[in-house]
Amino acid sequence: MEQRGTGLSCEGYYLELCGRVQGVGLRPFIYRLAMTHGVHGWVANSMGRVQLHIEGGALSDFIEGLLAVPEPAQLGIAEQQSVPCEGFSTFTIRPSVADATEVRLTPDLPCCAACLQELFDPANRRYRYPFINCSHCGPRYTISQKLPYDRFNTSMAEFSLCDACLAEYQAPFNRRFHAEPLACERCGPRLSYHQGDEWVRDNDGALRAALVTLKAGGIIALKGIGGYHLMCDAKNSQAIQTLRQRKGRPHKPLAVMGSESQLSELVQLDEACLQVLRSPASPIVLAVAKVDTLDMAPGLNELGVMLPYSPLHHLLLADFDGPLIATSANLSGEPVLIDNEAVEQRLVSVADGFLHHDRAILHGADDPLYRVIANQPRPLRLGRGNGPLELELPFTLDEPLLALGSHIKNSIALAWGRRIVISPHIGELSSPVALQRLDESVGQLSSLYQVKPTRIVLDAHPGYGYHRWAGACGLPIHSRYHHHAHASQLSGEYPDVTRWLVFAWDGVGLGADNTLWGGEALLGWPGAWQHCASLRAFRLLGGDSVARQPWRSAAALCWQAELELKLELEYALPQEGEWLKQAWQKGINCHQSSSAGRLFEGAAALLGLCDEASFDGQAAMWLEALAGDIEAEGVELPLIEDAQGIWRADWSLLLPMLRDEAHSQAQRAAIFHESIAQLLLKQALHIRALHGEFAVGLSGGVFQNRRLSERALVLLAQHGFDAYLPQTVPINDGGLAYGQVVEHYYASSKGQRNDLL
Repeated sequence: MEQRGTGLSCEGYYLELCGRVQGVGLRPFIYRLAMTHGVHGWVANSMGRVQLHIEGGALSDFIEGLLAVPEPAQLGIAEQQSVPCEGFSTFTIRPSVADATEVRLTPDLPCCAACLQELFDPANRRYRYPFINCSHCGPRYTISQKLPYDRFNTSMAEFSLCDACLAEYQAPFNRRFHAEPLACERCGPRLSYHQGDEWVRDNDGALRAALVTLKAGGIIALKGIGGYHLMCDAKNSQAIQTLRQRKGRPHKPLAVMGSESQLSELVQLDEACLQVLRSPASPIVLAVAKVDTLDMAPGLNELGVMLPYSPLHHLLLADFDGPLIATSANLSGEPVLIDNEAVEQRLVSVADGFLHHDRAILHGADDPLYRVIANQPRPLRLGRGNGPLELELPFTLDEPLLALGSHIKNSIALAWGRRIVISPHIGELSSPVALQRLDESVGQLSSLYQVKPTRIVLDAHPGYGYHRWAGACGLPIHSRYHHHAHASQLSGEYPDVTRWLVFAWDGVGLGADNTLWGGEALLGWPGAWQHCASLRAFRLLGGDSVARQPWRSAAALCWQAELELKLELEYALPQEGEWLKQAWQKGINCHQSSSAGRLFEGAAALLGLCDEASFDGQAAMWLEALAGDIEAEGVELPLIEDAQGIWRADWSLLLPMLRDEAHSQAQRAAIFHESIAQLLLKQALHIRALHGEFAVGLSGGVFQNRRLSERALVLLAQHGFDAYLPQTVPINDGGLAYGQVVEHYYASSKGQRNDLL
């Protein structure tokens, strides 16, 4: 209860704090800080900010300490003004004001060091409790029903605190003061394990039963913070092959979870990798392998590794005493599963046992994924721990927008005012389950932030899975071109750059000329991109099947260059090979494309690496891995101006090199990469000579390729270019929704900057 003195005359302060101030233990921190410095008054959540009235005590020391708040809180003082003292004799935490339009929701946080110490302390009352947490760690987004982030607004509301937990929750100097997911063995969530006809329904027993299955070479589905993992022994080749066979995942890399010491035996953990591994996002990080990757990541020289981030993962790994495969529990292309019953129904033929718990996951979130490129961690996928990703826009929107992103690697974005919130990874929109998750994600973001979009921005490609859904919403729809959005997502990250040449390279996307782009260079600024360079166009052989059959790209490249196919490729062609060539010549089901991604896939097929791909990007990933760090001289590719004034690079000179057996496969892969990097530089130099100075950007899925991106950045710097890669949003289609919002704003009459061309 607030207490006030009488007749006190002094000066106090009213402050409003902005930034990441929700779900990070900020109010308890402020309370303890006030007690330390003898400050009186109050603190409250209000409209996504934290409001304070302070008086008495050492106010300057209090404010100085406030600005030193530890992570994951990130705050600034939005308002500070002198006010008369009101005579408070205590400091209190007032109830939250339930207006979420300014709230910044914190992603889920990994188990902190203090909780870990208690977890393994036999004398502690939470010893081995799989859901231990405090105000500095634990689930946030995945359990939030609505904002502000208070216990009664989360899936923890159904768990009533026992007397001991309630005392901690109400004790200002306790680490669990206002820790919303707070629980213990007596009052909190519990584990259960189901295998066959047997159920084990206590925490220790369920964990022991799951360990028996793992140590016997079995596969379990484990419910974590943002969804289920499929897990097995990372050192058991037979268990891994069984998992691959049951899941229908013959080649796609599998992530490995382990302690730092366990992971250091598998991969090279340099300082950049360790920094991102230990970050609050606790992501999967791609690191150079020190062991044979045949089982975990066939064809690659990297492994995706992550540290345990939940108490349950820590317990499991400690008891198992070895690294574990931890891959998303889903069917191919679908979102990660989050529901106890659904996971058993859909994965009954995959998992031997199911380790459940009864804390509901309200929002699914796959594990985030990073790769260190040019000494900086770059997100390849947003998820549990870094999603929803909240950013400040470099402009102010007049009305709320919903951006639907891409068809593959889909993430959506909700934007209003100067704010944008990008959802965790949803997946490929080819299944009803994925479209349902998209619909749920839209509703969840709108509900959490109490923002209803009034317009929808989406990709111009009519075949993307969300078009029917968007049409049924009844909102005005605005289409933006795929590669314009890729360029704009980079520009949005670096708003101080006033003129760009962005290389937007990926698989395929609908271009402004109604062909399938994928190897473009765009000059200018969002809303006013000038298409000035590209690759020599060729007709793709077949429709959507070309993405999973690299031999089709190889065939199209050879036929376009009037070369015969390499003999090693002929077995991949059906008996109707001659008929297919005739269809290609006549343009039947063959679309014109300038795709850099398809060029990489065709090169992989011509080298005999990958004729049939079992997952998106496999051929290009294997090509990069094969090239390794081999030094090579590139093949100079000519630039030819077409009838529309586009300077196109002719890749045909690469084909004889790719088929030249005088060089090893690895040498040819290295020559290919060097040639493409030099081609990018050549186009940049040519456009600069024609149009003047600009910064160079690299955006799109092709630039996930570390060798290509790092070599291109070096070459560009040597020739005086400032060059940029995305660093905050995914470089691939996972960042496209952000780019759509930026592109839409500047394409409107208020945002155009044609003067910069």
